[in-house]
Amino acid sequence: MKEISRILVLAPHPDDGEFGAGGSLKRWTDEGKEVHYVAFSPCLKSLPEGAPKDLLYHELIKATGILGLDSKNVRVLDFPVREFPAYRQDILDTLLKLKKEINPDLVLMPNSHDVHQDHHTIHKEGIRAFKHASLIGYELPWNNLTVINNFHVTLERDHVDAKMRALHEYGSQLGRPYMNDEFFFGLAKTRGIQVNADYAEAFELIRYVV
Repeated sequence: MKEISRILVLAPHPDDGEFGAGGSLKRWTDEGKEVHYVAFSPCLKSLPEGAPKDLLYHELIKATGILGLDSKNVRVLDFPVREFPAYRQDILDTLLKLKKEINPDLVLMPNSHDVHQDHHTIHKEGIRAFKHASLIGYELPWNNLTVINNFHVTLERDHVDAKMRALHEYGSQLGRPYMNDEFFFGLAKTRGIQVNADYAEAFELIRYVV
């Protein structure tokens, strides 16, 4: 990926980028690539009762810091969780502004088979906004009935360990059934075996520009 120097992660919600690509983000920041992360919702309706409204933002900053991202390259927007389809045009307008501001070489987004309405919206509008860039879709298995894995990023154990530590920062999400070290470690091992590596993360290749 020598032709890739500036990467943008489109995360419908804080933690989606870490779930789908945390190990890869750590590898890329270790390699000196500039990584930007945009979460589109503070997910106020998903917070534990009585939690501060900015809780997920602070968890996101800590998590992405573990993965090597500069906090100035991490932001959270204010679209209401589970209502993205109603804001499709506003989201597209926002993405077009991000394109002009960041001009990324590679954009990560939810894959085309993600059934969550917010994720599906970010995928569709992300392709519209960044159709001239390289695009890959990360997998969130609990949201996929099927998935295309035709782009793998090989990882070292320390990349996977950093992903685990980053996910541990999301204390507000510990009740999720997929918030489990064994699951993510096993997935990284499985994806690695697919490409004769110790560990990997797998993506849907949407477009790659060389």
